[in-house]
Amino acid sequence: MTVTWILWGILLGVLIVLLFRRLKKPGFLTELTQEEFIKGYRKAQLLDVREPKEYNGGHILGARNLPLSQMKQRVNEIRDDQPVYLYCQSGTRSRQAAKIIQKKVGTNDVYQLKTGFKKWTGKIKKL
Repeated sequence: MTVTWILWGILLGVLIVLLFRRLKKPGFLTELTQEEFIKGYRKAQLLDVREPKEYNGGHILGARNLPLSQMKQRVNEIRDDQPVYLYCQSGTRSRQAAKIIQKKVGTNDVYQLKTGFKKWTGKIKKL
């Protein structure tokens, strides 16, 4: 009985560590408020990493759709000589996309909309 509880405790600890590692913000990624994001995204590559259906339902004006699910296959579309501004619905997918971009493109000039699209109050476009 005691061994079982110890094993469950170890398993739970490992799961917590794995979850934390997956969700934590990479050190090179800068989170921006909406105001900071608006000031810089026009001079950068603005990427919406949500799925096409979400993008078509409304996206930040000027954003290009590069879904996280396609990021590894399409990462070569991202230039390394311009900053990259990312957003998703809440911030989770854009953090994951940032890790892929940093690893494959090699740029540390990556920014994320802190609150995600769900709290965006700026201009949007619907398809």
